[in-house]
Amino acid sequence: MNFTRWSARLPGTQRRAAARDDRSSVPAARGEYAGAGPGSAAPDGNTPKAFGEVSGPASGPALEDLPARELLGRLPAPVALVYGPDHRIAYVNDAYATAFGPRPTGATAADAMPELDELSLLPLMDQVLRSGTPRTVKSRKVRNGSSYTVTCTPVATPAAHGKKGGSGGGKGSEGGVLVYAADVTDHAEAAERLRASERRHRETAVTLQRSLLPQELEHPDDLRIAATYQPGGTDAAVGGDWYDVITLGAGRTALVIGDVMGRGVRAAAVMGQLRTAVRAYARLDLPPHEVLQLLDGLAAEIDASQIATCAYAVHDPNEGRLVYASAGHLPILVRDEDGSVRRAEDPTGPPLGTGGWIHTSGTIALPPGSTAVFYTDGLVERRSEDIDEGVAALERALSGAKGSPQVVCDRLIRSLGVTAEHDDDVAVLVVQHPARTGANAELFHNASLDLLGGIEAAPRARAFATGVLTSWRFPVELCDLGVLAAGELVANSLQHGTPPTRLGLRRTDRRLIIEVTDGDDHLPRRRRAEPVDEAGRGISIVATIASSWGSRRTPGGGKAVWCEFALPQ
Repeated sequence: MNFTRWSARLPGTQRRAAARDDRSSVPAARGEYAGAGPGSAAPDGNTPKAFGEVSGPASGPALEDLPARELLGRLPAPVALVYGPDHRIAYVNDAYATAFGPRPTGATAADAMPELDELSLLPLMDQVLRSGTPRTVKSRKVRNGSSYTVTCTPVATPAAHGKKGGSGGGKGSEGGVLVYAADVTDHAEAAERLRASERRHRETAVTLQRSLLPQELEHPDDLRIAATYQPGGTDAAVGGDWYDVITLGAGRTALVIGDVMGRGVRAAAVMGQLRTAVRAYARLDLPPHEVLQLLDGLAAEIDASQIATCAYAVHDPNEGRLVYASAGHLPILVRDEDGSVRRAEDPTGPPLGTGGWIHTSGTIALPPGSTAVFYTDGLVERRSEDIDEGVAALERALSGAKGSPQVVCDRLIRSLGVTAEHDDDVAVLVVQHPARTGANAELFHNASLDLLGGIEAAPRARAFATGVLTSWRFPVELCDLGVLAAGELVANSLQHGTPPTRLGLRRTDRRLIIEVTDGDDHLPRRRRAEPVDEAGRGISIVATIASSWGSRRTPGGGKAVWCEFALPQ
């Protein structure tokens, strides 16, 4: 093949090649002038400039006058020219031979250029020939460990057949491909180091995040609970989603879901501090809005630039409802036994850390047979749609979700299209208040007595407790302890509280709960009674004989003092 003639037929050079043939005198590529030897002066007397230097209007040769072989040979990047449907080798430059070894002219690329197969270029070259469109593949690695970005450009070639050095007779035209490979090994290695560093940071954040979440959920007697946390995909930094379940005593349970706005280790660390604070505030047995009020101030102190949302709810089995407060969080959803779904929409305050807002509590019924779902925005938020549409989709999915809490949790995750490559963290907490029937229902009982005060109130309370605990077929020792605790709590209320006084007894499958409420909001505390004191021993006696005890203020004024006894299994 005549390489000079072949190179003149590269796309866009035909017209320029014809124009060159028409000129009778062309300056040499090295700055020489016609009719003069090397280094001769120009007609104006000036010494000719080297190639690439500018010297007036006629400073050097035109681009079409430069031989393609020389240009391609000097390129530091590997270049190869192939022609025909079987991609026979026409030329490889020195850089190509250095990188991959010399290649015989006329051989097919499939036989003599294994590196093209390693780069998966042979099918791409077929596409380039058929479409006449350049194609590029980025950062492909070959066997020696080097990485290349390769561009395949279609070129027009004179027929190899019938030409000197060709492989047969006949004339015609066939296409060729110019293969240009840029070595990007350093860039690829730097990118891989960056990706590895990002993976390590993400793994650290995920490990921190998971370690700060509950390792095992608390399981109250009256509720069945399951939760799921799924970090965002490998391209998404882990966020600050969290959930928690906190038993408050007397059968009451706090349920928490939250989301720190941000990504990475910092968001996970802020989440851990907020979750710890929530557990501490929950132990004070405060109303939900007061817990969020305290948490709001703490969030601003932790990091004013970190905004977090949170929903905090308390379930009381005696009331059959959730009392909740929300700081900028998505609404709690409740599915009734018939499949209808309700939203706990109001009241909702701004996110934590914004300050200047007085939070309030709301209520939503959670009767036996119903299911409540707490979730973070990663479950329902999509870039292509409004978040209300995502919440509506979750409502539809929850309406048909049946089974255990874990089954419901998994079904919601699947129905909302959350996969391992999801672009945001997802936390879901599912709470069921089961409807108890048959023998199982016999394990759960409630009894209460209103006391008007007077000297007969304490004996009435003890007699009532004796009858109820005996009917529940408790062991004699447990009955005696329960009657003693009920008497002490009632006596403490009569002495230090104000009417009305109410004694409540409740049993579950695991514990006996005794609770006394009155109209005074002064909370009792345990103290050491001196030998000469005639009072002050009631709470100490209760704390000694019971598994646990506590007190809280009740909505509308007053207080409740309670204690629990673990049932023998």
